[in-house]
Amino acid sequence: MAESKTKTKKGNELIYVIAGEDESLVNLYCQQLLDELIEASQRATGVFDADPNRVSISDVLDELRTLPFLTEKRVVLVRRADKFISQNRELLEKYFDSPCPTGILILTVGNWDTRTRLAKKLAGSGKLITVTQPKGRQLQRRLVDYARQAHGKRLAQNAAEILVECIGDELPILYSEVDKLALFTDAEKVIDVQHIESLIGHNRIYGAFAVIDSCLAGSSAGAISRLRNMFAEDKNAEYTVVGAFAFHFRRMFNAKVLLEGGHSPADVAGRLRIWGNTNGFFAMLGRMSLEQIGATLQKLAAIDYAIKTGQTKANVAIEQLVLGLTTGFDKL
Repeated sequence: MAESKTKTKKGNELIYVIAGEDESLVNLYCQQLLDELIEASQRATGVFDADPNRVSISDVLDELRTLPFLTEKRVVLVRRADKFISQNRELLEKYFDSPCPTGILILTVGNWDTRTRLAKKLAGSGKLITVTQPKGRQLQRRLVDYARQAHGKRLAQNAAEILVECIGDELPILYSEVDKLALFTDAEKVIDVQHIESLIGHNRIYGAFAVIDSCLAGSSAGAISRLRNMFAEDKNAEYTVVGAFAFHFRRMFNAKVLLEGGHSPADVAGRLRIWGNTNGFFAMLGRMSLEQIGATLQKLAAIDYAIKTGQTKANVAIEQLVLGLTTGFDKL
């Protein structure tokens, strides 16, 4: 889960504001908060999920003051509430002064200005949850914690590292992968690297490997065909394909450095956890210089940024990269 400036345990708060720029992370945290506040079986009668573009402030307040039916509390949720708050600030301030004891109000926003009078009133009647995207080892720890809390399983540290390398840093997608791994491992208590190789390796890591191999062999038709199959067979490829390619090229970069430093291929394979077609991997290294691998990594970083900022689409950008790899590095 994303990092928060507040504790996440269920308390006596009657108002929650969940603030964060990444809507997917905010929604993820909101869902987990709902799980803490009200049982799934009670949500049909206990939760009012309001459309901020259609609901009025009077509707929200009426719902909050409606006595709960078959539940202890009534939860009223307004997502993407920035405009709703701006339009109804005065009435919300009055409600924050005296919230209904049987209702819980949850507001999700992209930005929460702590200098406003409404924000200062929240401190006395509710809780602000600020959601930010964890990075690096912090992200890996979140995956380990999630596997334990959600599934009662231990996610090995090296498995968490590989997940982030393969999938990227989108936390909701990473959580989804942990969910799949938990189901895949069934009664086993530990999720390790071998499970990742078995479950997602073939679809993404091996798929990317095959595309790169076709590129470096000069087969543009083969590379494009394999790439399009990746998108056709894996609905999450749009979000994970850059991570899968970057995973390979990072390993290629590190392997090239170790080889040029005098390490044997067997030693490099052990250090970098290279599995499967090791001969094919080292054959790839022979076709690319360290500078070319580095240039490809820089291009992948630029593609990742362009995708996340809406400047391009994953399938288009990766296909252009693949064609560049196939026809010459002057296009990288």
